[in-house]
Amino acid sequence: MPLFAAEPHVALVKSVSGRVTVMQGGTSREVASGAQLQVADRIVTAPGATAAIVFTDGTMLTLGGGADVQVRDYAFQPKAGKYGFSLYMSKGAAIYESGKIGKMAPETVKVETPKATVGVRGTRFLVEAG
Repeated sequence: MPLFAAEPHVALVKSVSGRVTVMQGGTSREVASGAQLQVADRIVTAPGATAAIVFTDGTMLTLGGGADVQVRDYAFQPKAGKYGFSLYMSKGAAIYESGKIGKMAPETVKVETPKATVGVRGTRFLVEAG
């Protein structure tokens, strides 16, 4: 169930357990599997909820309960040599698993928290904030 179709999506919500909301374009909506995500979207999981998100390059992000994450930047245009992946996690926990961007241009991947920025050099890690 896409939220908005005006902008190209950068990711899809693969699965949801519990209450997960997305703040997109000034509105907040509860999402289900199949929802499309765009740059600047903020994903919030309720306590005990989870969400699995797949980006167009195959990057996987699994959010635990009480997570609050914003997609700050995303670019996957191999023919043009444009890559970028930036998330800001203000609280909660997530498992990140690299897709093509992390393998082809790992220097363009950033996961930020209020106290640290993680540069991706591996393919899978757990990040916790708050």
